[in-house]
Amino acid sequence: MTKARYWRPLPDGRIECYLCPRECRLRDGQRGFCFVRAREGDSMVLTTDGRSSGFCIDPIEKKPLNHFLPGTSVLSFGTAGCNLGCQFCQNWDISKARAMDRLMDAADAAQIARTASEWDCESVAFTYNDPVIFAEYAIDVADACRERGIRTVAVSAGYVNPEGRRDLYGAMDAANIDLKAFTEEFYFRITGGAHLRPVLDALVWLKHSSDVWFEITTLLIPGHNDSDAELGAMAAWIVAELGPDVPHHFSAFHPDHRMRDVPPTPRATLRRARQIALAAGERYVYTGNVRDPEGQSTRCAVCGELLIGRDRYSVGRYRLRPDGSCPRCRTPLPGVFAAASGGFGSRRIPISITR
Repeated sequence: MTKARYWRPLPDGRIECYLCPRECRLRDGQRGFCFVRAREGDSMVLTTDGRSSGFCIDPIEKKPLNHFLPGTSVLSFGTAGCNLGCQFCQNWDISKARAMDRLMDAADAAQIARTASEWDCESVAFTYNDPVIFAEYAIDVADACRERGIRTVAVSAGYVNPEGRRDLYGAMDAANIDLKAFTEEFYFRITGGAHLRPVLDALVWLKHSSDVWFEITTLLIPGHNDSDAELGAMAAWIVAELGPDVPHHFSAFHPDHRMRDVPPTPRATLRRARQIALAAGERYVYTGNVRDPEGQSTRCAVCGELLIGRDRYSVGRYRLRPDGSCPRCRTPLPGVFAAASGGFGSRRIPISITR
């Protein structure tokens, strides 16, 4: 355990964690909603610092990031706990684990950066559970990676207060933010008492106050966040507030955690959502968690040329000019691109790191 940041004393003797909008108020021995930020004595500690629920080498497309070094490998890891309580959580065995239940692997920041380098990973991703709750650890790892020329990625729900947002996301090279729905009711009822506005604020900050490349993911849950009206409102907000060039991924839900009675997302729903977003002015809209090469490939927004062909997590065709523009009409493709695809494919390689 290590001492944490983002807390302050209160007049009644409690301390308040202000990392995320829950702003948990704790007495000695108590833990926050996330369970991993705890009060010990007169300060707060991060109980998961240097501990992981596992390490795996993934394709970057699995994060999902389609406009950030396509075809490259990323060293992925998470810890335990979460500051949301989503009934549909697809990683609930990690995010709902108590602090030490799933922490089988230990590694400090330098060790993670060294391992990523040894495995020729272009980046390290903080994923599986939200890096917001282990911000101090994630920032330390990002600093160590930067020293080795390795980039870092935050896969996050964006539920974070301004200071933590600035420090955590500001340390990253890329992010994928879950925009889980576009109604306050969904956030409050389905994600455990959270609110929509802080997530929208995080997206606006990323676009207008940072240099972080970011993309958005929305997991479509039948009957809960997949109506034409909600999808249209979401797409209109994205175009108006973030611009048309932020990639947006619509992913398929599978029954899990406390929503085992909800059916899986039909492929037709993903395709409908994609068409609604494109009609609203979004230029790069993708489908995920299903096989849909057309919905997962990247075309030039101006001339329609196929630039990056994908089949789930595998990159096939990769046709960009050296400056990252379309070879036919020379329109720049927004994102971070290399001269050639990384060629990692769809492999998943679990690894172990020990001190």
